[in-house]
Amino acid sequence: MSEFAKVLIIDYGAQYTRLIARRVREAGVYSEILPCTASDAQIRAAQASAIILSGGPDDAGEPGAPTLSPAVLECEVPVLGICYGMQILALTLGGSLVNSRDREYGPAELSLSGPSPLWKSLPKNKPFTVWMSHGNRVSKIPPGFTAIAETPNLDLAAMADARRRIYAVQFHPEVHHTRHGAQILRNFLFTAAKIKADWSMSSFLENAMEDCRTRVGSDKVILGLSGGIDSTVVAALLHKAIGDKLHCIFVDHGLMRLHEGDEVIAFLNKYLPGLNLHAVTAGDLFLNRLAGVADPEEKRRIIGRTFVEVFEEQAKKIRGARWLAQGTLYPDVIESYSAKGMVIKTHHNVGGLPERMSLKLLEPLRELFKDEVRIVGAELGLPEDLIWRQPFPGPGLAVRILGEVSKERLDILRAADHIVQQELGAAGLLRKVWQGFAVLLPLRTVGVMGDARTYEHVLALRVVDSVDAMTADWTRLPHSVLAGISGRIISEVKGVNRVVYDISSKPPGTIEWE
Repeated sequence: MSEFAKVLIIDYGAQYTRLIARRVREAGVYSEILPCTASDAQIRAAQASAIILSGGPDDAGEPGAPTLSPAVLECEVPVLGICYGMQILALTLGGSLVNSRDREYGPAELSLSGPSPLWKSLPKNKPFTVWMSHGNRVSKIPPGFTAIAETPNLDLAAMADARRRIYAVQFHPEVHHTRHGAQILRNFLFTAAKIKADWSMSSFLENAMEDCRTRVGSDKVILGLSGGIDSTVVAALLHKAIGDKLHCIFVDHGLMRLHEGDEVIAFLNKYLPGLNLHAVTAGDLFLNRLAGVADPEEKRRIIGRTFVEVFEEQAKKIRGARWLAQGTLYPDVIESYSAKGMVIKTHHNVGGLPERMSLKLLEPLRELFKDEVRIVGAELGLPEDLIWRQPFPGPGLAVRILGEVSKERLDILRAADHIVQQELGAAGLLRKVWQGFAVLLPLRTVGVMGDARTYEHVLALRVVDSVDAMTADWTRLPHSVLAGISGRIISEVKGVNRVVYDISSKPPGTIEWE
C-alpha cells in the first residue's frame, strides 16, 4: 500500500486499538497496526507518515511492561501517544510517572492550558468531556515538552514537543465518549503531521485490481465461495480484474439457510455473468459424518475436514491454478497476534488449504474492515441485499444447533430462522442489527397446544448490535417484534413450543452459541 500515506499504530494491548485505526481511515488516511513486540526493522519498513502509540493495560515502567521501540523516534515522523502511549513517551524521553491517588476511569472535564496543533478549532476557554482510563500519571514532564491540557484531577493531561512533532494525551480521543475526539485525531493527521487524505474505497479498489493483475499474470486463481459478503466481493473484484482466469468453487454443505444454496447460484449467475462457477452439492456427505456428534469443536473439525476434501476434489480438476484467493479481512490478520505477541487464534480462512494444495495466497481484502468491504461491494455494483447480508458462520447452522445435527433438527431450525429473517425485515431491522438468528437448544419443555400437553423443542433468539463483531450488545427489540417472531415460530414450526431471548453481551458471551 505504498501508494497511500500511511499511519502506523503501535498496539500496546488497548481494547480501543482497532478503533484508532478505524478513526484514522474514516478521516481518509490509510492505517496499519503492529504489535508493540514488532522489531525495529518492521517499524522502519512500514515507511509511515506518522505513528500513533495506543493505550494498554500494563503499568509503564514496571518489570515486563512493554517499552518503546527506538525505531519509533528514529523514523523522525510525527508521533501521538495515547494513554499508555503518553506514559511510555514520558519515561523514554526523561520524564517520570507516579501512581495516581485519584485514578480516573470514565468521563473527565478537559481544559486546554497551552497552544497546540491538536487543539485547532476546539473551544479554548470552555472545558469539554474526554474519556480517561488510567492509574498512573506523568509527574515530571520530559525536557523539551510543555503541558497543554489538564483536568481537575490531573495537572498534566496532555503534553507536546512542537519542535520534534511529538504529542501525547492521557485520554482516549478515539472513543465516542470524548467530545471533539475525531477532530483531535484529524488535527494530528492534517495540521501536525500534514498528511494528505488519499485513502478511499475507490482508490483502494483500483489499486487492488492492478495488484492482482500483476501478481497473477497468466495463472489461474481458485476461490472458495460461500455466498457471504467477503467471498462474494473478492469474486466480483477478481472477476473484473482477471476475468476467466478466476475459478470459483461453491460447496453447498447442506447446512445453509432455507433455499440459500439455490439463491447463491442464482445471484452469481445474475450479477457476475460469465463467472467460472463450480457448484457442488454435498449435504448428505456432511450430514452423515456429523451423525451422533454433539461436541461443538468436533463438529467444526468434521465440517472443516470434509470441506477441504470436497474442495480439493474439485480444485484438482482446474489445471494451471497457482493461486488460492480468500476473503481474509484486516481484523482476521490482527486477531492472530496479541500486543505481546501471543497467538489468539488462527483464522478459519487459512484452514490448511494453501499448504495441502501448494497454492500461493491471494487476499485482496486483507487491509479492510467489514464496513469498508461493504463500500467496495457497492463500488463493484453489487446489490444492497448482498452488501448488507448479515455475517453467517462457515459451519453454517451446525453451530446453531446445540448437540447433534440431524435432518429433523435442521428442518426445524431452517423454518424458524426463515421466520426470524422475515420478521426482522418487515420491522426494517435487518440492516440496523449486526446479526439476528435462532438457536435450537438441546432441551424440550412442557407446553399446552390445542388443549393437549406437548413436550417439544426450545428455540433461543439471538439479536445483537456490533461494529466488527469484536464486541457486541444484545439488541433491545421492540416487544411487538419479539411477540411476532415468537408467535409465528410456535404456531408455524412443528416441534417448537417455547422461544426465549438471549440478553447477554460480548464479552463475556460470544455472538454464536457454539
